[in-house]
Amino acid sequence: MNSNASREIVRVDLGERSYDIVIGSGLIAEAGVEIARRKPGIRCAVITDRNVAAAHLDTLLASLAAGGVEAVPLVLEPGEKTKRFEELIRVCDHVLGARLERGDAVVALGGGVIGDLSGFAAGIVRRGMAFIQIPTSLLAQVDSSVGGKTGINSSHGKNLIGVFHQPDLVLADTDVLDTLPIREFRAGYAEVAKYGLIDRPEFFAWLEKNWSEVFFGGPARIRAIATGCQAKADVVAADERETGARALLNLGHTFGHALEAATDYDGRRLVHGEGVAIGMVLAHEFSARMNLASLDDAARVRYHLNEVGLPTRMSDIEGELPATDILMKHIGQDKKVRRGALTFILTRGIGQSFVASDVPPDEVFRFLEDKRAT
Repeated sequence: MNSNASREIVRVDLGERSYDIVIGSGLIAEAGVEIARRKPGIRCAVITDRNVAAAHLDTLLASLAAGGVEAVPLVLEPGEKTKRFEELIRVCDHVLGARLERGDAVVALGGGVIGDLSGFAAGIVRRGMAFIQIPTSLLAQVDSSVGGKTGINSSHGKNLIGVFHQPDLVLADTDVLDTLPIREFRAGYAEVAKYGLIDRPEFFAWLEKNWSEVFFGGPARIRAIATGCQAKADVVAADERETGARALLNLGHTFGHALEAATDYDGRRLVHGEGVAIGMVLAHEFSARMNLASLDDAARVRYHLNEVGLPTRMSDIEGELPATDILMKHIGQDKKVRRGALTFILTRGIGQSFVASDVPPDEVFRFLEDKRAT
């Protein structure tokens, strides 16, 4: 990880597919220079959503033009429901209609929805095009923009249709986070905290002391994002296609994805990072139920996430949730399921997560039944 006072560069080491994650201030305004320096003569399709376009598209297009990069924008509707086949086809048609070639790029300007959708399109149009991520949410900067997982949702569950397609460059402009609604920033922070809970207990302890400075901005924010990106880069370099250790990055996600599906991906009720926050607490509490970890650790996780303003209980979700057997059906669609056996990321304590295979479904069912009432 290379750094100076206002910028960090994290290298994702994947041989010929290696790339840089550049983290710092003012990067959207410098995107044209950064992209042209690495890929001279490239043309691109910029995919974004209506909300992000209003705040940042003009700045990006001016920057690309100044760098000599021809760009053709496409503006989609915001929200998780944009991650569907109809919008994927729309993006693919836009790229082909612009006569972009295989060596040209799809640029994702937005949060995780835009990044996942655009990356999927880049991975399949002309059997694989260059892909550049310019994530505009904290969640996307520390998680979905890094590692090459792309995809769309299905009626059967979240992110079940997609491909692994690594970006060629990630530009994480920390200034854009100042324009995020506080709810979205908090949701992204759940993914930051996740890296400490997986295997960096000292980072989680640092966040407990410094989280307000991360929210405020400046060097602490850059440090937190860079640390999260480095943590993910290390795991991705060791297990690019999630056949082993990379599954640890899904701490909290098995429960969280089931809760998202149970709310029909309605962002008014629950956004992804909030589902992860509740899911991480549930993972620690279930680990304690299975005599793997201490309830004190689960309480510590809950306290910190509550302190920053995140939901930590199923009862924090607005409206009624479906019956527990429906939640179990969603859990059964999780991508970590192997031959019908439930796999969870559990923990032996703060920073001691592990992959638990063949978790008894009846134990999970009883645990969820109990948690619905608290």
